[in-house]
Amino acid sequence: MGSVTDTANMGSVTDTTNTESGKKVTVIFVLGGPGSGKGTQCTNIVQNFGYTHLSAGDLLRAEIKSGSENGTMIQNMIKEGKIVPAEVTIKLLQKAIQESGNEKFLIDGFPRNEENRASFESIVRLLRIVPEIVLFFDCSEEEMEKRLLNRNQGREDDNIETIRKRFKVYMESSLPVIQYYGNLGKVRRIDAAKPIDVVFEEVKAIFEKVDA
Repeated sequence: MGSVTDTANMGSVTDTTNTESGKKVTVIFVLGGPGSGKGTQCTNIVQNFGYTHLSAGDLLRAEIKSGSENGTMIQNMIKEGKIVPAEVTIKLLQKAIQESGNEKFLIDGFPRNEENRASFESIVRLLRIVPEIVLFFDCSEEEMEKRLLNRNQGREDDNIETIRKRFKVYMESSLPVIQYYGNLGKVRRIDAAKPIDVVFEEVKAIFEKVDA
């Protein structure tokens, strides 16, 4: 596969069991910079391997839209430019996992930083839910910038100044998380600069091993 680097000493996968249901739960973190194409690849993984795709951002937006007290709190924090506490996001993820009826999950865009990661591990430890692997879509800033400027989705944050701020946050916050899981032998690095179909061939090879 060439551009996919399996970290050495992976060993056997962790048996993660939801103690409430007795079922084996497979969780995979999906990380990558803005414009790395991880959303597109998550769609392909769902279609081909039966995973449930959970986006931390989508769950927060859905909670706001619900009009709940929790959603109002989240909305106010975002308006004030504050970071939503990791515990809030994790509880939304945990609820989605327990209510989905599935046993295989892609958690997209989370953990965003070391505080997210540490909180996730402490909160879900009783359920023995740990990431089986971390799928890292590695792409140069130049390529990601070009994609974001060309995708024309009407997003307010798809302008050059905001894009570069997002890159800076990503580099400072997310890369330490990737390094942490890399040291545990869990990171599967994908060369995300390649065409979509080529990238997915590499992704498929990884998931065929995980699901074996």
